[in-house]
Parts: sequence; C-alpha cells; structure tokens
Amino acid sequence: MNWPVFFKRTASALVYAAIMLTGLLYPDPYAIIVLALLIQFLCLREFLTLMEQAIPGLRFSVRFREGVQLLGLWSLIGLIFFQTHLAFMLLPVPLLILLPAVLSKQSRLKEACVALAGLLYVCLPMASLVTMRGLSYTLPVALVLMIWVNDTMAYITGSFFGKTPFSPISPKKTWEGTIGGALFTLAGAAVWAYYSPFSQLHWPVWMGLAVIAVVAGTAGDLLASKLKRLAKVKDSGNIMPGHGGALDRFDSLLAALPFALCFIAWFGL
Repeated sequence: MNWPVFFKRTASALVYAAIMLTGLLYPDPYAIIVLALLIQFLCLREFLTLMEQAIPGLRFSVRFREGVQLLGLWSLIGLIFFQTHLAFMLLPVPLLILLPAVLSKQSRLKEACVALAGLLYVCLPMASLVTMRGLSYTLPVALVLMIWVNDTMAYITGSFFGKTPFSPISPKKTWEGTIGGALFTLAGAAVWAYYSPFSQLHWPVWMGLAVIAVVAGTAGDLLASKLKRLAKVKDSGNIMPGHGGALDRFDSLLAALPFALCFIAWFGL
C-alpha cells in the first residue's frame, strides 16, 4: 500500500464528495443542473483533448471546441426541459457539427464524428443524473456512493491481495481487487436496503443499482483507461490531485448513469 498516494487520493475524493453532495442534496432544483453542466464542461473538454492525442492528424480549433460546448449545453437543456419536443431540440445538433465539417475547404469529418461521440458520451449521462435527482435525491446519491465504495475498496483490496491482472487495458487492476470492490459494494447495498428508511424503494432497487455500479462502473473505468492508453497519457487532466482530471473521476459514473436510469424506469419509479 502506497500510503502517501492513498491519503492524497482520499483528500481529493473528500473534496469531490463535498461538491457532488452539495449539488445532489441542495434543495434548489437548479443546483443539480449547475453540477451537471460543470461536470459536462470539464469532461467534454478533456475528451476532446484526449482524442487529439490519440488520433493522428486530429485537431480541434478553439472555435470548434467552443461550438461543441455550446451544443452540449443545448443538448443537455433539451434533454432536461423539452422531452416532449426532444426531436426538434436535438435534430439540429448533428447537422450543425457535420455540415460545416463536410463543406469546409479541408474536410473535418473525423473531427465532427469524434465531437458527436463526445456529446453522446457525456451529455446523455448528465441528463440521466438530473432526471434521477428529480425522481428522488436518494437514487443518484446511492449510485455515487456505491461507485465510490467499489473504486475505493477495489483499490485497497487490490493493493493488499492483488496478483492476477484483470485486463491489459488497465495493468494496475487485478481480479482480486475487482472482486473485493464488488463484494463490499453489494454488501453495503444489502445492509442499506435492510435498514433504509425509504420504504418506497425496495431491496431489488438498491441491489440492482449496486450491480450497475460494479459492472457498468468498471466498464466505464476501462473505457477511460483505453482512451488514455491510446492518447499515451496517465491522466486525462490534472485538476484533482491523486485522481487526475474530471474524466478520471467521473468515468465510472458516466457509464453507470444511463443504465441506472433505464433500470429505475423499468421499476416504474
């Protein structure tokens, strides 16, 4: 166990948790929207930078980056506030990216496709976060805490007992750590389900969210690791000591949120 790294990661995680919980628990409904917009801006910026480093010849101009961020803002607003007219809100987005790219003197189709992928990768999860918060603040809070438990306990278990590599995409991940993180997350969800004061949410909901946090969260972490390996960088950014950038911190959450919202909708909540 590298204790200095562990304490640095813990301190950074506490700051992250304070920001997340403020946005999730503050009673003003616009607090969660501000949180979602902040996460989206940071993650989308880092995604575009990673893709520049990963794909030879790919370059985003400052104006193009600003345009993508504005379209991300437009998309998130559409997903949150205009669901009955969603097609009219989102239909212009791919056209506004693809048409200038195709019609420019030097075709930028590759940049346009990457930008669309980035919008899908980041905007849909952030809209899912806001929607879940509108249903019940306990749902996104529980998902965030489950992901945090899974990541933390996988790191601790892997540090002490990890020997078997989990995936070549992320050499530091081990099967022992992954299984340890999953077991602690499921156990924590079971305890919470038993003692939870929210009687309208039955134990299958909590256990289902725990499974999503483990499976989709781990897959999201591997996806971000793959992008960083392609870009030949260790971290997606440097805004969070011990964790790197926003994508390093939110990679699991980005992957888990859409699945969690679909699961909750299936239960009719």
